[in-house]
Amino acid sequence: MKHIPRKRFGQNFLTDGGIIDSIVQAIHPQPGQPMVEIGPGLMALTQPLVERLGKLTVIELDRDLAVRLRLRPELDVVESDVLKVDFRAIAQRLGVPKLRVAGNLPYNISSPILFHLLEQVDVVQDQHFMLQKEVIDRMVARPATSDYGRLTVMLQWRYAMENVLFVPPESFDPPPKVDSAVVRMVPREQPAQLNPKLLEEMVQVAFSQRRKILRNTLGKWLEQKGFAGDFDLQRRAEEVPVAEYEALAAHFS
Repeated sequence: MKHIPRKRFGQNFLTDGGIIDSIVQAIHPQPGQPMVEIGPGLMALTQPLVERLGKLTVIELDRDLAVRLRLRPELDVVESDVLKVDFRAIAQRLGVPKLRVAGNLPYNISSPILFHLLEQVDVVQDQHFMLQKEVIDRMVARPATSDYGRLTVMLQWRYAMENVLFVPPESFDPPPKVDSAVVRMVPREQPAQLNPKLLEEMVQVAFSQRRKILRNTLGKWLEQKGFAGDFDLQRRAEEVPVAEYEALAAHFS
């Protein structure tokens, strides 16, 4: 029976064989590697992955799809909202220190998923995700560009990232109204030691009024924190490199 894509789950199923092959090449799965796929859907990516891996853990929220997936003995099916999934528990259950994570993420909750995984990055070896191209542009952005923002700083603190593949709308059924892309995210071995919640608060304040110089936003926040150090507040938030935000957060941490 044909599965009808459900809008409430953000379902757009990948159907382009050439794009699927390119994604699998980018992931480069090897036999026996512990991998988790988020949102396997109709198994367009699942099938070539499990053929190379031997076994694969999949996270699927749609009950009908989960029933189908359970018919495959080589798949370990976690029927859940990914935002409630404990990736550390999966790694522990599989008896491995790190997981490889991949998937075509629902575009309506892609940022929450990225932040959920950021909190569990200690058990992640790497991540390959299909996302809205606009989101990936923000993830990999450089300072002094319009794409550079809160998401950029929070993720670049913890990951080295690159946009590895462009995916047009016609690669999906139904076609989304946006361009897509695939991002590779590799956790940094020696990230700046800081309090993530404080970094998030600081960056949120800094980018709350992008057009204003930081003296009007971050300056007041630093004053409340009793900061007596040296930091150039005569810039806009997007002009400050990630390393400077890290250093400032580390000062308080």
